[in-house]
Amino acid sequence: MGETLRTYEEINEKVKRGKAVVVTAEEAIGLVRQKGLERVAREVDVVTSGTFGIMCSSGAFLNVGHTKPRMKISEAFLNGVAAYGGLAAVDLYIGATQPAKDDPLNKVHPGEFKYGGAHVIADLVAGKDVHLEAFGYGTDCYPRRTLSTWIALKDLNQAYLYNPRNAYQNYNVAVNCSDRTLFTYMGVLLPNLGNAGFSSAGQLSPLLKDPYYRIIGIGTRIFLGGGTGYVSWQGTQHNPGVKRNEKGVPLSGAGTLAVAGDMKGMHSDWLWGVSLRGYGCSLALGIGVPIPVLDEETLNHCAIADEDILAPVIDYSDAYPNGTGEMLGYVSYAQLRTGRFTLAGKEIAASPLSSYSKAREIANILKSWIQAGSFQLSRPVALLPGPESGVIFRNLTERPANHHQTAIRR
Repeated sequence: MGETLRTYEEINEKVKRGKAVVVTAEEAIGLVRQKGLERVAREVDVVTSGTFGIMCSSGAFLNVGHTKPRMKISEAFLNGVAAYGGLAAVDLYIGATQPAKDDPLNKVHPGEFKYGGAHVIADLVAGKDVHLEAFGYGTDCYPRRTLSTWIALKDLNQAYLYNPRNAYQNYNVAVNCSDRTLFTYMGVLLPNLGNAGFSSAGQLSPLLKDPYYRIIGIGTRIFLGGGTGYVSWQGTQHNPGVKRNEKGVPLSGAGTLAVAGDMKGMHSDWLWGVSLRGYGCSLALGIGVPIPVLDEETLNHCAIADEDILAPVIDYSDAYPNGTGEMLGYVSYAQLRTGRFTLAGKEIAASPLSSYSKAREIANILKSWIQAGSFQLSRPVALLPGPESGVIFRNLTERPANHHQTAIRR
């Protein structure tokens, strides 16, 4: 780390006095080009980042409160969507991608997946009533066995998002080399390289503004779903050791964040239930992370622009589903933003699954919160594992088991 320009305490003191100089990541890029890194690093205290996109590895813990007589919920459904009840008596966890129990799934392909866990979470945040149907097996201390009631977010004791993996640092550009249409979590992919799907805010995306995880860590206070949340851990599939370019930008999916935040402070503008035809349901979520400019290196990373960020192009008809690792090439986010890029001599239309305009809005909201003194920056209590940590993502090594000894009765 170079010369320290300011500390968290000094920044927060300026935030408290309404004197902090805050710019968005987009603005930081322009300022550095105009004035130079050294000057801007001395002028700017905080850079705000943002992203809004589909984040499947999301869900919510809910404590619905005790019934009379008491009940240990072992099986629960919220608007017909299964929630996990293998916790204490009235704690539930609902996952964003859980489909409704009566959803026909892909029996008639492609299925529509009109309602699922993400929609339940969005309905709760929107203040709607949600039907809870629950079952227990009955114990001496929890004798009740059935429950059917309406619940609302305001009546729950606790309701907080806990998302195991959000804000992927770089991600695939999905294409389809086959002769049939594919329905994937990256959207509908037309045959014979007919289109491409991508999902990142690029130069606004939080972990692409801190490529070596020098700033964002456990305990970092963030914008989450329109409210305040925190980075709680490295996200699942965190993979910091991937190949990087000369600016430190990963050339494939790398770092991820686990995040948590109180749903009662969130807003439905920043948290949507999403249906992906032929694939399933998921959650579209807004996340924003403030980055304190502690030194020039911090700002240098914040100034990474779309043309510096290359994403791998992957064939979702073979390489992705079969895990071959084959890559067709790279394309920059500057190219993707034009809506077209060229691969193997063919021009391909590209469309995002994430919203750049909402990512920009999040970065501006976070900027306004800090300028107004209502959002202070928190120093992480521990940093995320970096490239030197040895942390890598592994695929499952299957060890065939004796079916007759281990089969689960269904």
